[in-house]
Amino acid sequence: MGISKERFGTMPGGREVYKYTLNNKNGVSASFITLGGVWVSMMAPDKNGVMGDVVLGYDDLDSYRKNTPHFGAPVGRNANRIGGAVLTINGRDYKLEANNGPNNLHSGPDLYHDRVWKCEASETEKGSRLEFSLESPDGDQGYPGNARITVGYTLTDDNSLVLDYHMVCDADTIANFTNHSYFNLAGHDSGDVLKQEVWLNAEYYTPADAGSIPTGEIAPVAGTPMDFTVMKPIGRDIGNDFEALVLGKGYDHNWALNHRAGELSLAAKAMDPASGRVMEVYTDLPGIQFYTANFLTDEMPGKGGARYDCRHGFCFETQYYPDAVHKPEFPSPLLKAGEEYRTTTIYKFMTEQT
Repeated sequence: MGISKERFGTMPGGREVYKYTLNNKNGVSASFITLGGVWVSMMAPDKNGVMGDVVLGYDDLDSYRKNTPHFGAPVGRNANRIGGAVLTINGRDYKLEANNGPNNLHSGPDLYHDRVWKCEASETEKGSRLEFSLESPDGDQGYPGNARITVGYTLTDDNSLVLDYHMVCDADTIANFTNHSYFNLAGHDSGDVLKQEVWLNAEYYTPADAGSIPTGEIAPVAGTPMDFTVMKPIGRDIGNDFEALVLGKGYDHNWALNHRAGELSLAAKAMDPASGRVMEVYTDLPGIQFYTANFLTDEMPGKGGARYDCRHGFCFETQYYPDAVHKPEFPSPLLKAGEEYRTTTIYKFMTEQT
């Protein structure tokens, strides 16, 4: 067990960026940088005990300052998309930047992962922990209220990385955070993930239009390529002539999880048959965006010079449903002034003999 810290680089204004690494008794480790609180590596064993890094990312600060795919990034105040780049709170419209066609994506372009966060490291009963904190002023990214935000990472001895998010604000606002890590359980540099298998604890998903804005329908997955209620290879149905897959150029959709509101439970599972690596995802949030890196390109070298391209990873982004601010039938991401936003997502790593 333990925590190590090393210098990672220097920002243009002279501020130092550090990398922290959490280690557990099994030799599993996870690393993060103070630029954005970004998750930069996850070393997990395969069925033979060989460690491999299963998250995509970069080796240097300059690449993370670009980070167009949002590798490893905490995303907020609102993850995913808001239609028309505007939201209404208490009868007042708040205009956001249209950075994804006419819509807003991930509260950009002034992204939280472009900022240096404060970090506190500690040893806890559950494991080694980092807590990243950020002050977000009124009007930041277009949202109302002064917000205090923390994102915590705890590495436990059962090889779980526990992500917990907390936010309080002095005005009614939106709180909907996620982590945008891209996983490849065969190793970050091993090519496409089409033979890796996925299960989702969801019998419904939210169909979306050509701009990836949900229509408001909550549709059954049964009988469609969107059905992951039985584990199947990612590539089995991804090329089907099904409207959701054609519009999304693959999987890039929100699934409505089966669990009760606020209940921390198993939401998703992925497995790489070749390495035997398995990842389980637990969350108390109502939805999960399963994204198969349909728009990933090799514009910059990845770690160790790796080439990352379309479908070389997948994301499990736990969340409120996209565009929930405009869909009263969806669970609401509205955070009332003075109330606390608290949510937990766990990524647990293990192996299975196949």
